[in-house]
Amino acid sequence: MLDIRELREHRADVEARLKTRDPSIDLAALFELDDARRRVIGEVEELKAEKNRGSQEVAARKKAGKTADDLLGRLSEVSVRASKLDEDLRIVEQRIEDIVGRLPNLPHPSVPVGRKDEKVILRSFGTRREPAFAVRHHLEIGEEKGLLDFRRAAAIAGAKFPMYVGRGALLEFALIQFMISHHARRGYTPILPPFVANAESFYVSSQLPKFADDVYAIERDGLYLNPTAESLLVNLHRGETLTAEELPKKYVAYTPCFRREAGSYGEEERGLIRIHQFNKVELFKFTTPETSYAEQDLLIEDAESVLQALGMHYRVALLTTEDMAQQATKTVDLEVYLPGQGRYYEVSSCSNCEAFQARRGNIRYRPTPKDKPVFVHTLNGSGVATSRLMAAILENNQAEDGTIEVPAALRPLVGFDTL
Repeated sequence: MLDIRELREHRADVEARLKTRDPSIDLAALFELDDARRRVIGEVEELKAEKNRGSQEVAARKKAGKTADDLLGRLSEVSVRASKLDEDLRIVEQRIEDIVGRLPNLPHPSVPVGRKDEKVILRSFGTRREPAFAVRHHLEIGEEKGLLDFRRAAAIAGAKFPMYVGRGALLEFALIQFMISHHARRGYTPILPPFVANAESFYVSSQLPKFADDVYAIERDGLYLNPTAESLLVNLHRGETLTAEELPKKYVAYTPCFRREAGSYGEEERGLIRIHQFNKVELFKFTTPETSYAEQDLLIEDAESVLQALGMHYRVALLTTEDMAQQATKTVDLEVYLPGQGRYYEVSSCSNCEAFQARRGNIRYRPTPKDKPVFVHTLNGSGVATSRLMAAILENNQAEDGTIEVPAALRPLVGFDTL
């Protein structure tokens, strides 16, 4: 969430920066409400002052043996008016909170202004594989070898839910186990969190209120299925004040992720590319404001190290203003190449959210024991999502005879070298 004071004090600059993220943003209604809020607060304060003066006068009259009926009548009117204004103020503040809660974060100055298809490629790792034979789509070869079964998964849950079978399931579990252990060795504390969260948690992470239609809700219990472990991990220190010595805090978590977004995409995104349920290992950091961008660079390196350990060719892309998630101020994606489709797909988004989520969750720290608490910065990144990584393994590691080589780092976990 943005700071309403910053919005008010730097209105023109803030509105211009927000429009680079969404040209339709207009803050006029917000500032009309903010002006109304301040007027109501002023009137309430005047009424309270009048009530205090009147109460003192009533006490003085009674002490002097004089009547105070006229003042008591006026004070009753003041109380009724103050109660009405308190209710008006509550409604106005709710409307302000709803508008501000839907605004995106301000983009960092280093983020290029542009649309979703205008990302900037920063660098690449490894060589893109272009074999002489026709590489088969991961869905075709996965179902042929009995690694994937979308037909039975659809019978159980519906379209766009995957099911891994036999060695496919073993490989999926191996990816999760490898990544958790890999990041733990790099200093992240492993977390196995609940896979559901309440509305307050989703508000802090920024899923609510803007993206209420994109998440799976368990209405009877007031809970939501996890769309990404970021939504859970950001709440680990909700309402807490940390010490400078505790930062940065680094966590790694495994969760299944559930999203409604699938279903409106083209043929090129069949199979494991865009599905309602997928597994992901998530990295999350709480940092000081001064170190957050250096920590973001390290977060990107940690995510890259997984792809390098698995021998994956990938590229690193800086997203433009219109392509970032609501809470992010700067995002760098890692994209693997799928030769069966001749295109790159994102497997990790590494974002700095600065104080956007911390302000929603009141997550602060004291620079020194005597200092006033200030908001921490939060960072998140996939470390990484397994579904597209599985697709990348099946397509990039194919031989002409259809054999698939298992990455060396996973062989001790699965007990076989090839599929």
